Amino acid sequence: MNVIRFTKPLLIAAAVAGAFAAGQHVNGVPNATAASVPTAAAPTSVRQTSSLPDFSALVEANAPTVVQISVTKRVSNTPAQFDEDGPMGDMLRRFGVPRPDGAPQGREGQGVGSGFIVGDGLILTNAHVVDGASELTVRLADKREFKGKVVGTDRLTDVAVVRVDAKNLPSVRVGNPAQLKVGEWVAAIGSPFGLDNSVTAGIVSAKSRALPQETLVPFIQTDVAVNPGNSGGPLFNMAGEVVGINSQIFSTSGGYMGLSFAIPIDLALKVKDDLVAHGKVTRGRIGVGIQSVNAPLAETFGLEKPRGALVSKVERDSPASKAGLKEGDVVVEFDGKPIADASDLPTAVAGSRPGTKVALKVWRDRAEKSLEITVGDLSSERVAQAPSDEAAPKGKLGVAVRPLTGDEARTLQSDGGLLVQQATGPAAKAGLRTGDVIVAVDGRPTRTVEELRARISEAKGNVAVLIERQGQRVFVPVQVG
Repeated sequence: MNVIRFTKPLLIAAAVAGAFAAGQHVNGVPNATAASVPTAAAPTSVRQTSSLPDFSALVEANAPTVVQISVTKRVSNTPAQFDEDGPMGDMLRRFGVPRPDGAPQGREGQGVGSGFIVGDGLILTNAHVVDGASELTVRLADKREFKGKVVGTDRLTDVAVVRVDAKNLPSVRVGNPAQLKVGEWVAAIGSPFGLDNSVTAGIVSAKSRALPQETLVPFIQTDVAVNPGNSGGPLFNMAGEVVGINSQIFSTSGGYMGLSFAIPIDLALKVKDDLVAHGKVTRGRIGVGIQSVNAPLAETFGLEKPRGALVSKVERDSPASKAGLKEGDVVVEFDGKPIADASDLPTAVAGSRPGTKVALKVWRDRAEKSLEITVGDLSSERVAQAPSDEAAPKGKLGVAVRPLTGDEARTLQSDGGLLVQQATGPAAKAGLRTGDVIVAVDGRPTRTVEELRARISEAKGNVAVLIERQGQRVFVPVQVG
């Protein structure tokens, strides 16, 4: 059974290396045949107002700015896992490479990715292309080759900067991703499967797309064919301007499935500037846990429609705590920018310099409220674990609960709450389960069974139950009316 997964289409591995791109299966690409053009006349009610775009001028002008990055990486000496009938076997047969027969891997593996020149011998690519590289070779479109040096990488955005000792290299022109429109034509140039300067084209499918575990990048989604080896290459608009770095694909096989994702170039250039100047990226943080607002939650909080980032946790002594943010607030604007969805807030906060004061608007008690917050410096997240133990009553909500012990509350770094022993009825239907800790109901702290009963007995329709689960706080709308 194929498993749908997001894949960073890093490299096409050479036969002897195979596998240092472990877990990233690749497929050979069959020869394409030109589609026949219908000769029947169009209906008289339809007028042909435009033709398909011609990318030849764009490619001629920009191909010299795109590079192939050959990477040498250290690999383990364990035998390669080779499936003759799998994607790797199919790819090797298509390219006439001998079957490796599961022979032990060498100590070094070779791979290929893409990149593009942004000036002064600097090249942008993906962090996963150069991660762990012991040697880099940068090959230009005119076949010249240079040794590359990694200036810095940022895994949170998957951006890396490589430097080559060369002067007067052609560099890309930079566009504005914010001006991209869904449905607009775009093109990619890169080295899929090691085939350098390959051009593919398509349209913008969506903007500001949030992907699992990729909270800091509002990806540009396209249907441009992107395959292993395309990673790190540029995405161009029709004006010949770079608007993104091709980074990920959504695939069941490791090959192109009509969904590809690019890092917006403005975000990538901010990362580049930090890496060149400081060797690391400085990001802001405010110290909150957030979630999206769905229709039931919007109704519960009195919002006219689902929007904003719902605050499910405020860390102690954090910038958010000092600014007066509360659990149950919905952040609808940050530094003058609307927050349409929860995924917009991490990007906005991370892009703010630590120490700066920022205005934000929150939805609280069915009204908008203005706050000012001093942005902190992003640090590693704190991890807490949820406990388990004995039991108590149920009721209208459908949960059996008991108060947390002092040790449990300290473990969770919580002021207290109710441990869910069993969930049935409305609670189970809404997704509550054993081990969850009920922290608040409709924005009011709930520490005792009596408080929970009182909150639920007053409720009509949906209630917003704030729970803590595996160190994360999340609001769950429960229909109790």
